[in-house]
Amino acid sequence: MNTKFLVPFIVLSLICCLGLFYNPVENVVIPDGINAADLAWMLCASGLVLLMTPGLSFFYGGMVSRKNIISTMLQSFIALGVITVLYVFVGFSLSFGDSYHGLIGNPFQFLMFKGVSLNVNAALAPTIPLLLFAAFQMKFAIITPALITGSFAERVRFSSYLLFMCLFSLFIYAPLAHWTWHPDGFLRKWGILDFAGGTVVHMSAGYAALAGALVLGQRKSFGSNTHNEPANIPYILLGTGMLWFGWFGFNAGSAMGANQTAVLAFVTTVCASAAAMMSWVFFDAVRGKKVTAMGTCIGAVVGLVAITPAAGFVTIPHSLFIGFISAIISNLAVSTKNKSTLDDTLDVFPCHGVGGICGMILTGVFAKDVGLFYGHTDTFVMHMIGLVIVSAFTFVGSYLLYRLTDAIIPLRVSEEQEAEGLDKSQHGETYGRKRPEASL
Repeated sequence: MNTKFLVPFIVLSLICCLGLFYNPVENVVIPDGINAADLAWMLCASGLVLLMTPGLSFFYGGMVSRKNIISTMLQSFIALGVITVLYVFVGFSLSFGDSYHGLIGNPFQFLMFKGVSLNVNAALAPTIPLLLFAAFQMKFAIITPALITGSFAERVRFSSYLLFMCLFSLFIYAPLAHWTWHPDGFLRKWGILDFAGGTVVHMSAGYAALAGALVLGQRKSFGSNTHNEPANIPYILLGTGMLWFGWFGFNAGSAMGANQTAVLAFVTTVCASAAAMMSWVFFDAVRGKKVTAMGTCIGAVVGLVAITPAAGFVTIPHSLFIGFISAIISNLAVSTKNKSTLDDTLDVFPCHGVGGICGMILTGVFAKDVGLFYGHTDTFVMHMIGLVIVSAFTFVGSYLLYRLTDAIIPLRVSEEQEAEGLDKSQHGETYGRKRPEASL
């Protein structure tokens, strides 16, 4: 018997069996506020956002070494199970329950989705069922810890990662979502704008990734000629396509309806990503590098990250500039990281963290009618204050959670397991058969 998984199995059993004695279903009254078009679009958007996590698994899986492809992909995929159960149990309640001083939601209000019915909630979802709103938000909670995994790929113990993912979701993601998206969250009341998660998702994941890379340290292969060679470029291309497609639900879905804001967010999303992709490609070429498929994909994703907080707030021309300049800044951040001793395996902080930071700042600059570009300073100043608060909270909080996790279950695998590869040592699986060396 493997006792280290006994406790999480017991916890899962208790949560799931609680449903036998806990009936949160309420009488459904179809109110006039339900909009069929909004309902249909948000169902589609929720499915699109869910697709992003498998897309991320391909995106990350193609970048690592061959002996770590399965483990890296599973680290993203497993979030679909872990976070769904956790979000139903208490995550949604912490994020969107009645606010305690703008800091956290009432953990008991929506416990086990109690009160999360097919009726509308005027404050959170005025035209769609609250249950659909919760399902949509659940997909954001799922992908956020999955994004972090790229920073410590090829050396993290799977059981430790599962524990950290739960702690991060409860103590970092849920409070940050409440601050930013709940009507009474203190960042939202300050006027800080985050349309679809540049702050809540990408900055939090980026800083957690930075903390993780520092805590886990360098891979044994770090600095060698082969430590950063991707195993499967087509996987990266496939993952990018799935992410880009799903991101329309991520951003346009955050309009919470089939409306003009959703249209704007849809178009700004594709424009920013396109500009960022070409900006990354040409910037590399100007610096004497080859145009690579991997660089092209990373540039596109950086653009998607950067436009996320601004998608429904900025014009189309401004979205082009946001994608263009964010790609250059992230590209330089990757180059700087590569010259350092930091082993952020898949450049999560330079891409998602820095991209989210750029997006937050540029939202304060270009937000229609309230941004610095339009002669207003209040929104920009509050965004800069919010940037400091979020950065400190997510980095320090994540660092402490890594240390707590490591004290309970050691984070790093042994040197022998790392050399063997996590696919085999952690999961007993291998990615196909290794091709034999060609004879001379």
